[in-house]
Amino acid sequence: MERTFEELVAEAAEASVDGWDFSWLDGRASEERPSWGYQRLLGERLAHVSAALDVQTGGGEVLAGVAGSFPRTMVATESWPPNVAKAAALLHPLGAAVVADPDEPPLPFADGSFDLVTSRHPVTVWWSEIARVLRPGGSYLAQHVGPASVFELVEYFLGPQPEARRARRPKDDADAARAAGLEVVDLRSERLRIEFRDIGAVVWFLRKVIWMVPGFTVDAHRERLRELDARIRAEGPFVAHSARFLVEARKP
Repeated sequence: MERTFEELVAEAAEASVDGWDFSWLDGRASEERPSWGYQRLLGERLAHVSAALDVQTGGGEVLAGVAGSFPRTMVATESWPPNVAKAAALLHPLGAAVVADPDEPPLPFADGSFDLVTSRHPVTVWWSEIARVLRPGGSYLAQHVGPASVFELVEYFLGPQPEARRARRPKDDADAARAAGLEVVDLRSERLRIEFRDIGAVVWFLRKVIWMVPGFTVDAHRERLRELDARIRAEGPFVAHSARFLVEARKP
């Protein structure tokens, strides 16, 4: 039998959103992946360095997926306490150290500590700190969230966001990297299709990615959720688009 709005919302409101694992959405939502294959690139680069740092590692899931490529010194940072615990449990047995860090300067490492600094979807990027902890010849390799990512969903709940749409432009990050003394050697961007197939997927996603609709709760947005549920049932999946860009910058 088709599940009701209340059943779908209640299930999604109670499900765990710890870590950075999106498998709860399997069969309920989908997102195209960037053509460059960030995790594959990450594994290739880690295999050729002696010391690496993964910044804002989340629950460590992406880094754990390339554990066979870890260098002799592999360190990850994370700020959110539930994710720190999750990342430590996952990565410590694989040979990586996990450091609780508030994601504010300075990074808790000495100058020139790492050959490679990486990050997947960092919330903030402190370019001067990345440059400081890199050794000469070292690189920063990351996949960042681009402008107006999933804004079809954001603006459904919040209305037009013209100022926010101008944030997170690849060119701005490239300029900031150069200002910190790094040489940008690769910069690629793509927009990718996302489908939300039921209202539970929307609720769970907004609970997990908390900066999309700040302060999101089911009670505060119940009527808009109910309208969106009816729309999905009548028209099919709600379609949005993520924005991603790959950036690689080298320290001379």
